[in-house]
Amino acid sequence: MTYKTPLHYLSAQELAEKIQQREITSKAVTEHFLNRICKYNPEFSAYTTVFKERALALAENADRLLAAGIILSPFHGVPISVKEHFQWKGSTAHYGSKARLDCISQTNSRVVDRLIALGMPILGKTAMTEFAFGLAGQNPTMGTAHNPWSLETLKSPGGSSAGAGVALALGLCPIALGGDTGGSVRAPAAHTYNVGFKPSSGMISRANAMPLSPTLDVVGVVSRTVQDSAIMTELLTFPDLEDSLTLSEIGLTAQTNFMQKEDKPNLPKLYVLSEATWPMPVNTDYKAYWLKTLKQLESTGYELIEWAPHDSEFFKSLGDYNSVILAYEAYQIFGELAEDPNAELWLTVRNRILNGKTITKDSYHAALDYREECQSLFQAQFPNNGVLLMPAMDQAAQELDFDDIIHTGLGAFLRPANFIDCPAITLPSGLDSDFMPLSIQLLAHRAQDRALLAMATKIESTLGNTRETPDIA
Repeated sequence: MTYKTPLHYLSAQELAEKIQQREITSKAVTEHFLNRICKYNPEFSAYTTVFKERALALAENADRLLAAGIILSPFHGVPISVKEHFQWKGSTAHYGSKARLDCISQTNSRVVDRLIALGMPILGKTAMTEFAFGLAGQNPTMGTAHNPWSLETLKSPGGSSAGAGVALALGLCPIALGGDTGGSVRAPAAHTYNVGFKPSSGMISRANAMPLSPTLDVVGVVSRTVQDSAIMTELLTFPDLEDSLTLSEIGLTAQTNFMQKEDKPNLPKLYVLSEATWPMPVNTDYKAYWLKTLKQLESTGYELIEWAPHDSEFFKSLGDYNSVILAYEAYQIFGELAEDPNAELWLTVRNRILNGKTITKDSYHAALDYREECQSLFQAQFPNNGVLLMPAMDQAAQELDFDDIIHTGLGAFLRPANFIDCPAITLPSGLDSDFMPLSIQLLAHRAQDRALLAMATKIESTLGNTRETPDIA
């Protein structure tokens, strides 16, 4: 059977349709991806663990159910990858660290249980930055996933869900799950020409997944299309007794709003963040790409409304305070390990964790108070029926440096959404002068995920160049 698009580069929705129409079996699709993993993963290190037997067993079960007329979900039979920080009973849960190589999961994360119930074979766990503490995706101790858009030099794959983006770009899975505490789903998506979606807090359970900063941690989706992210988020959205945030007013409101679909929703207005209020400057390539994208949107009928917060430093401060909360909470969780000189940690990550020790409890609570204040300010100042367009990065992926400082601009643009708890999505649509991926970012008010995805879907269609793949021949 031939496809205009290779099987491994079809979207999850396209694969689901072929499986449900009996054009191909889940087992055949799963075997196809497993074969590609076997071929390409040794060089690109997208996966840390491959569950061949488990994945095939789940695929065979999906086929048997389908033959009996039972379809468990819209993605029934579609294989998926999960980030290393999701636990699966009986598998190693090292969280990207050599210090945890002897840690075996005694339970499943709620996400893994849910995927199995949805009839989705889990191909394996994808690589991550050690303890998810870094946006460049670098992991010198366990191996860094190789961004396939740069074959000759090792450039940033984006992190911390590095393997998720690389696996999508290589065609080693059709959709992937990751975690986003300060941009960790959107960064790898942006650096590998994929869609990265961070939902509002409290929509998807984080139970039995690695915590980094419980205040900020969100489960997100890396996908080929906006629609894939929307469907996957809907399938994973439910209140969970094991994650109190999903039972909170914030979580339940976000869930309720997301699950209430309108037949003909009114498309929100598109606002553009004033360049004077960007958290940092962008490089020449990104600036040219940004202006070209705005011109393309305007030429196709979009009304772009410039918007600026009350304070020109507002977005910069959001990222800075996000780092305070992240570091403090990370030290509470991993501080004892980082203090152990015999624990084998990457020095950069060890220092990031130890930085949290210097943050006082008063400073931490001041950051939490400021977070509530900023959430209220954004709620009051940004139009309720709007979606905000802003850069996703200051530059494309660059060569990795051991001190991991070249890509700090990623955090400047991505962390604000975590701090004020906005749903956020990155859309790929261009390349820089070195042919490395570039993306834009969209934000909306908390619990307005549907409005955000509606605008993202329209822009994705307008730009028309959002499904490029790297040439790895």
